[in-house]
Amino acid sequence: MKITSWNNAVNQERAELVFENRNKEYGAYEIRKNYEKQVVRSFLFTMGAILLAVAIPVIINLISNLDLSKKNVVSEEISLAEPPSIDKATPPPPPVIPPPPVVQTIKFTPPKVVKDEEVQDEPPPTQEEMKDVQISTVTQEGNTTEDLPPENPVVDPDEGKVFTIVEEMPSFPGGEEKMLEYIARNIKYPPVARENNITGRVYVSFVVDKDGKIKDGKILRGIGGGCDEEALRVVKAMPDWKAGRQNGRSVQVQFNLPVNFTLK
Repeated sequence: MKITSWNNAVNQERAELVFENRNKEYGAYEIRKNYEKQVVRSFLFTMGAILLAVAIPVIINLISNLDLSKKNVVSEEISLAEPPSIDKATPPPPPVIPPPPVVQTIKFTPPKVVKDEEVQDEPPPTQEEMKDVQISTVTQEGNTTEDLPPENPVVDPDEGKVFTIVEEMPSFPGGEEKMLEYIARNIKYPPVARENNITGRVYVSFVVDKDGKIKDGKILRGIGGGCDEEALRVVKAMPDWKAGRQNGRSVQVQFNLPVNFTLK
């Protein structure tokens, strides 16, 4: 077998001679066989990487220096219709002046001496009738105006709201001591509770409205035996309280009151 270049290590003929009757699946045979292709691929890849590295800055520079203002802007001219001409020769119509209001007057003529047959039966107006009325030669009714509500009525921002804590809390007439005296004087121990030795504290909730009246009474916690109903009855029968106040206004305030039931 003739070898064209024995010194060329990757020559195909040399590779075949060296690996004749040997295991060609060995890695060295494949490396020698594909050496030229791998060299060409590596060269092309290296050149491409170099060209790309050189081209990227150039492309970025071109993009950054691109003048976007040179793009063609499509403009459209819009023609507006001419405004209607104003004829200065024709004066505007005069403003409409409403007629003056009719003033209520009462007929009053100064007395004069006449003959008996010329005396009129119509009596002169009294001083009370001429009060706040313009004197005239005829009697007529004037225009009346109805009392209209104010344009911007004052609305209470706390209308209908029930507070639990306010600047000035509601109070029983005479204070807390008088309230305890009132409860002790008016409470009646229920017979069922007395027979069953039921004692304890009943909590009653109610609302003191803007007029100081008690409303919406209910039991928060009871002990039974008729004590709950008795405590609620006494609370609802209380006299009017001094209403609570918030921002200088009387407001509704919820109040919780404990009523004690104790057997002696």
